[in-house]
Amino acid sequence: MTEVNPLAGPLFADVAGDIDVSFEFFPPKTEKMEETLWESIQTLSPLAPRFVSVTYGAGGTTRERTHNTVARIARETGIPAAAHLTCVEATRDEIDQVANDYWQAGVRHIVALRGDPPRAGEKYATHPGGYENAADLVGGLLRLHPFEISVAAYPECHPDSPHAAADLDNLKRKIDAGATRAITQFFFEPDTFFRFRDDCAKVGIKNEIVPGIMPVMSFAAVRKMSAMCNTHVPGWMERLFEGLDDRPAARQLVAATLAAELCRKLYAGGVRQFHFYTLNRAELSYAICHLLGVRPK
Repeated sequence: MTEVNPLAGPLFADVAGDIDVSFEFFPPKTEKMEETLWESIQTLSPLAPRFVSVTYGAGGTTRERTHNTVARIARETGIPAAAHLTCVEATRDEIDQVANDYWQAGVRHIVALRGDPPRAGEKYATHPGGYENAADLVGGLLRLHPFEISVAAYPECHPDSPHAAADLDNLKRKIDAGATRAITQFFFEPDTFFRFRDDCAKVGIKNEIVPGIMPVMSFAAVRKMSAMCNTHVPGWMERLFEGLDDRPAARQLVAATLAAELCRKLYAGGVRQFHFYTLNRAELSYAICHLLGVRPK
């Protein structure tokens, strides 16, 4: 009698669509970019995301654009909007004012981050009179209002952390300060996430750890970002994208396939929440969600 390999069936046949998704955008710089952003939000909103988040530039450089984008999402769509907020280049009073403005605009979810130095290559330093770090910021925000708060997690260790144990300790402080969940930096192999999830459990972190998924729109850009944030890019991935620089449609098909397979393996390991770094483009994230069984509500 011939044995049947359980993996021999259709790759996504066992994915029931019982997952929650969220999407990350960045504030647009131009009118054309604003059109692209809103087209993406309109494309993804029927998938009923738990929330969409909007990033915040180094040194608060996009503060006004971030606020305007988040406020418009909160005003014009039914999607819960989350605003990124950092400790960089601002006093506590200034950050508290931004947080109060969000609350007044109906925003109830903050992604609280330490943030990167405003100038590349500089060492991070606490702003005089500012919040010391993300854990300090979480506590400060919760003293103002009962925000839902997401924080960042680093499966491959933050570049500024001396070692993985210190990095986990920092995450634990953010959770203990009152954060709701952690969203991870992007990664490319499922075991990277599973090891990290196990490590979090060992130090007593019981909150939701949501994998951050980065579909590859440009392999050169992903390689550059990965070098900056300490993310390992596997050699097999480089080989798969080789020769596709001038073939955007083929590259998109490969990118969607790879990211969806990563998500399917995470799903098989019990993951039911996914956060997509969209780079303000909807199609890749939409295709991956479709493969995972997520349909317009």
